[in-house]
Amino acid sequence: MGLFNVSQPTVFLLTGIPGLESTQKWLAGPLCMMYTVALGGNTMILMAVWGESSLHAPMYYFLSMLSFSDVAMSLATLPTVFRTFCLNSRAILFDACLAQMFLIHSFSMMESGILLAMSFDRYVAICNPLRYASVLTNQVIAGMGLAVTARSFTTLFPFPFLIKRLPICRSNVLSHSYCLHPDMMKLACADITVNSIYGMFVLLSTYGLDLLSIIFSYILILRSVLAIASREERLKALNTCVSHICAVLIFYIPMIGVSTVHRFGKHAPRYVHVLMSNMYLFVPPVLNPIIYSAKTKEIRRSIVRMFHRLCM
Repeated sequence: MGLFNVSQPTVFLLTGIPGLESTQKWLAGPLCMMYTVALGGNTMILMAVWGESSLHAPMYYFLSMLSFSDVAMSLATLPTVFRTFCLNSRAILFDACLAQMFLIHSFSMMESGILLAMSFDRYVAICNPLRYASVLTNQVIAGMGLAVTARSFTTLFPFPFLIKRLPICRSNVLSHSYCLHPDMMKLACADITVNSIYGMFVLLSTYGLDLLSIIFSYILILRSVLAIASREERLKALNTCVSHICAVLIFYIPMIGVSTVHRFGKHAPRYVHVLMSNMYLFVPPVLNPIIYSAKTKEIRRSIVRMFHRLCM
């Protein structure tokens, strides 16, 4: 039957940046730098939290979860992005594409859940500091981590099967250098209403609910901070939230953008789709370790001490 038939393709063909196929090897350097920052920076944070007893606290446990999800996301996209841009090898097996799609969406949803857990941590620390240690025990933190992971995998478990049931005969060329559910389902020559409705349900019931909960937690935090008499104390309390607010913005803004473009920007140029999707996947893993290293002096000091021990 060859590589393609009316039921489903044996392989999908990945795409780099439209219009730059002949020169996209020049992007190998910047991409390698981004992956180095994402993998190296987040790994250093994990090692710092693991090896420094002073960082064995709820805030840093949640930060290590965020770094783990960023590392996992980067590793999920690295093989196909590297092959597409550096080796000009575009083919990916159908089942491998399904697996990558599931992992990308799962780790992305895990990051959303971790950001929600981190907002709860900031809420308790600022609004009810006397109960902080009793509320956020190690058992509670572990339970929250397991709940975030279980939600991601159980909610997204149907995605590969929803794609596999579709006859794909329009094309086998994807729009990106990795596999995403909206991109794959658009290649079907059958009704994709179930995929679209379930995808929207997942988006609103997880990401949407997480974002609303984070906003609500910051409304409560802001109300509590404004009740503090001292201006210096108010600024000190808000300063502990800056890193988390930045992490929320760099995660949700690209995610909302890519979802909007996929669903309502059908006539937008292809490079817009590619740009938004790349921002959604690459920006948070690259910027999160930079932001937390720059804004959290305890993390910064721990990393410096770690390098000092390695150099001795």
